[in-house]
Amino acid sequence: MRVLLCLLVALLAGCAHRLSLEAPEAVPLQGDYQIGAGDVVNINVWRNPEVSLSVPVRPDGKITTPLVEDLQAAGKTSTELARDIEKALSVYIQQPMVTVIVTSFVGPYAQQIRVIGQAARPQALPYRQGMSLMDVLIAVGGITDFAAGNKANIIRTVQGKRQTVPVRLHDLLRDGDISANVAVLPGDILVIPEGWF
Repeated sequence: MRVLLCLLVALLAGCAHRLSLEAPEAVPLQGDYQIGAGDVVNINVWRNPEVSLSVPVRPDGKITTPLVEDLQAAGKTSTELARDIEKALSVYIQQPMVTVIVTSFVGPYAQQIRVIGQAARPQALPYRQGMSLMDVLIAVGGITDFAAGNKANIIRTVQGKRQTVPVRLHDLLRDGDISANVAVLPGDILVIPEGWF
């Protein structure tokens, strides 16, 4: 009997591990921040205030500044962009020294969390290291009264394969069940369906 009980506990533990909603614990650390369309960058050219300014990264991923037109910014780090601007400005300015600071973050599409459906404010959010479902819900203002929160799903792509992860938003928000707070990953799409009364 004792052996049977131990086998049953081991079997249940194995199933629980396989059905876990938790994201992989070892989420790879993100490298340096890559600029994305919609970010705002502050460009400072030392001793040249006339070409120093803040500019948004256009939807096509490029920026335009005085003396530098249509320079690719999306997908680059601020340091890489600064070196590219220095190279472009060197035609007009002797040994330009450029610093680029990202002041408004959106990030590349692959690094965003998208929230659609019955969120109070559906939107795309920049991913931050260690972000959880609760963080996402706070950012979008929670769910509407018409949401079927416990029927929501996270659509996630892992190694090129699309997965659907069920989440319990109603339990998390209305009942305070912290066990329903799961990790989110870059590129996740949170789908919150409408409930039928």
